[in-house]
Amino acid sequence: VISGCLCWRGCCDLKTSFPWVTNSRRLWMNCIGCNPVWRLRAWGCLAGGTTLMVIWLFWLLRSVPGGAPAPQPTLTILIWHWPFTNRSPELSSDTCTRYGMASCHLSANRSLLASADAVVFHHRELQTRHSRLPLDQRPHGQPWVWATMESPSNTHGLRHFRGIFNWVLSYRRDSDIFVPYGRLEPFSGPTPPLPAKSRMAAWVVSNFQERQQRAKLYRQLAPHLKVDVFGRASGRPLCPNCLLPTVARYRFYLSFENSQHRDYITEKFWRNALAAGAVPVVLGPPRTTYEAFVPPDAFIHVDDFSSARELAVFLVSMNESRYRGFFAWRDRLRVRLLNDWRERFCTICARYPYLPRSQVYEDLESWFQA
Repeated sequence: VISGCLCWRGCCDLKTSFPWVTNSRRLWMNCIGCNPVWRLRAWGCLAGGTTLMVIWLFWLLRSVPGGAPAPQPTLTILIWHWPFTNRSPELSSDTCTRYGMASCHLSANRSLLASADAVVFHHRELQTRHSRLPLDQRPHGQPWVWATMESPSNTHGLRHFRGIFNWVLSYRRDSDIFVPYGRLEPFSGPTPPLPAKSRMAAWVVSNFQERQQRAKLYRQLAPHLKVDVFGRASGRPLCPNCLLPTVARYRFYLSFENSQHRDYITEKFWRNALAAGAVPVVLGPPRTTYEAFVPPDAFIHVDDFSSARELAVFLVSMNESRYRGFFAWRDRLRVRLLNDWRERFCTICARYPYLPRSQVYEDLESWFQA
């Protein structure tokens, strides 16, 4: 290319390497007296050389570590039946981009079964037989994902799904796709003010059964602690936008899970207590599990007390300084709720490159009940 741009009269000397980058002005000035044909050639040489340089730099960026990554192919995640409804939400092409995951497309269109990169099945619809597995149409090697955010106590019929699913999406930390109900994220803004407190303890419960551990603990606690109970079970339901401002007036919230299982920490902790600005009194997995998610002084665990009466005395007698110490985390952290199923399903794309294609849950029931 360089030799082809040389002026025979010598006024457009391009014998040095890449003169269109370092000596372009000198080149043009030297060629003022050139024949117009050679002057056009000089301009063509400049343009062609610049193009070559751009191509060379692009190739260099792609060939060195840390260079511009190659574009990733878009993954299609098919949701066979949207959780708890017969109508899926709007799934635009940028749905997952809004959650920080590009090259990921969610769809509820079952005609994509043959081409989807993975198919998700939510257990509740399988359990209630609102949905069935298309086993006879399954493409060879296609990963199937079993999804649930319920506890093992409320999950039935897993014995029917032996040797079918490749990956699990759940709140369990050892899931292939781990999606907790919430988390604390770093926060650098001003500390939000703590809501004014005028009452002692609140509990919102919709499904109250005497056989549950949380019902038994409440019965033991109530004689020693004033607890205002809301929800369908008490005949005092709260509208969706009423829950947080209602709980915010209370010093403590009873974050009692409906059953106690590994890693099972739900919105009763993240939303109803932490996000509302109340100190959670927790009944669920062991203290060490909670401490894997939040600071140890951000909650009160019922297992730290020998009796319900001892717990009640601790809550009632707590001074203001000790109480405010439970909110020290608010100076640097904020609550991030992960309750949107679209975001949960988009997480599959983030984990997809790292998941084993040959894995199969031969006994899903034993794994989940462990």
